[in-house]
Amino acid sequence: MTLFDHLRPEARNAPESGIVAVMSHGRDKDGMIPLWAGEGDLATPAFISDAANAALAGGETFYTWQRGIPELRAALARYYGRHFGQSFAPEEFIATNGGMHAIQLAIDAVAGHGDEVVYLSPAWPNFAAAAGIAGARPVPVTLDRSGNGWTCDVEKIEAALTPATKAIFVNTPSNPTGWTADRETLAAILDLARSRGLWIVADEIYSLFYYGGKRAPSFLDVADAEDRILFVNSFSKNWAMTGWRVGWLKVHPELQQVFENLMQYSISGVPAFLQRGAVAALDGGDAFVAEQVERARAARDIVCDRLLATGRVDLSPPAGAFYAFFRIDGVTDVRKAAFDIIDHANVGLAPGTAFGAGGEGYFRLCFHRRLDEIEQASDRLARWIEKA
Repeated sequence: MTLFDHLRPEARNAPESGIVAVMSHGRDKDGMIPLWAGEGDLATPAFISDAANAALAGGETFYTWQRGIPELRAALARYYGRHFGQSFAPEEFIATNGGMHAIQLAIDAVAGHGDEVVYLSPAWPNFAAAAGIAGARPVPVTLDRSGNGWTCDVEKIEAALTPATKAIFVNTPSNPTGWTADRETLAAILDLARSRGLWIVADEIYSLFYYGGKRAPSFLDVADAEDRILFVNSFSKNWAMTGWRVGWLKVHPELQQVFENLMQYSISGVPAFLQRGAVAALDGGDAFVAEQVERARAARDIVCDRLLATGRVDLSPPAGAFYAFFRIDGVTDVRKAAFDIIDHANVGLAPGTAFGAGGEGYFRLCFHRRLDEIEQASDRLARWIEKA
């Protein structure tokens, strides 16, 4: 036996990322337009970085509040008041080491060995992998695809539930499909969870990247205070802070001590100077976010119009997030094709196979970049499609 064989099965079986594989292949290629990762091209705005730099220079380098500094938690309460029209206490928020950490803590709190967690697929692969590492079994329920776009059949969720099910994970607006649940669908999922005594882990990270209004529908629009919902979120997307690794959980005040304990035994608190930057993002970043959403809307339209004009692409303009998830007529091995597109079109896409059940045959393109790059990438990709 090797050292590998002595590791926990959950660690040994943690899957490699199908997104990282294509990134590693094309990362150093001259002239590459990288649309494979879920982030924009802008550096963090100065008003955010300056706040973090000032805190760092001021000596905020010591151990800090496990739940997050009071100023950040108060700023999160103000953010929800502005964007969701509801009043929440600062005690309902926990600062985390990014959205992924928030998801991991949520899973750790509600599911483990012998349990099942249902999630909607195609999906960002990290959730299912995190559930598996925790010992739970991730159970995909595929979204439906028609000429009108992606939809969620709540009856399919119900059919996937078993006595072992402990939670339903819902990401809306969705990475990678852009599917965005309407209020009625959210209410139906919540009613199902209530009837079965299940938790909902609500990933609403893209709620402001919504092209049908000021924000996407949220479970907050249909939930009661006592519902079993854990909200996970991140500063990464809205405020161009992917590398900062700062996120948050919104939980019932009754659960604060539990999640403080989980924070203590995972990362022992988010660095205080990073949290100062997060406060600046929340309190001063609404205009920046609005500008990014409008730019993403324009980029979405460029990509969709150019690819659909080839006559060989199956694509519905996404209602939310900043991804185009599409099929190319005649292309079945999307992983192989993604490498070929890197080599011959100098555009980086993520293969749909990286996003699990329902992603077969698709590609994901992140269009959250400056418009001239999106135009150039769309033209390159269209030429590749026309020759393929």
